[in-house]
Amino acid sequence: MNVKMIFAGLSILFLMSACTNDSDSLTIQNNSYPGVSENLWPYFNSFEQEAEERGLKIDLVELDITGIVQDIDDNGVAGTCQYGSHIAHVTIDLSYWNNSSMLTREYVVFHELGHCALGRDHDESSFNNGICQSIMNSGLGHCIPSYNNQNRERYLDELFLDSE
Repeated sequence: MNVKMIFAGLSILFLMSACTNDSDSLTIQNNSYPGVSENLWPYFNSFEQEAEERGLKIDLVELDITGIVQDIDDNGVAGTCQYGSHIAHVTIDLSYWNNSSMLTREYVVFHELGHCALGRDHDESSFNNGICQSIMNSGLGHCIPSYNNQNRERYLDELFLDSE
């Protein structure tokens, strides 16, 4: 009986450690983002950190940007940003969220924060090979989105440094 319990305990520890990939984890320095779903906090925090690394001070709490993960009725829409004089709200589609990697989630959250926090419009420009030049592409144009670990820094430089 003791051997079975030890084996079960070790199995649970193994499964828990197998589900955590340190290279994919995001840390939260801020305690919270009021009006933002907790599952978005790491991405909001990472957005602020990436901006700061590029010399921009962005405080999403001070900007009063809210966010939620919920169903979006429009087919093919991964996220939205409603912004204007009295609102700045990010919505990420629940189905998209549930079926996406951390990197893909980051891509769509950063894109929407590009609208809400940086006032960026869509940018459909592409390189000669058809790959989108900007994280701010709409996904509806003719360029091919290609956000990955190899080009992430270039896309983030473009996002933040072209916003100044």
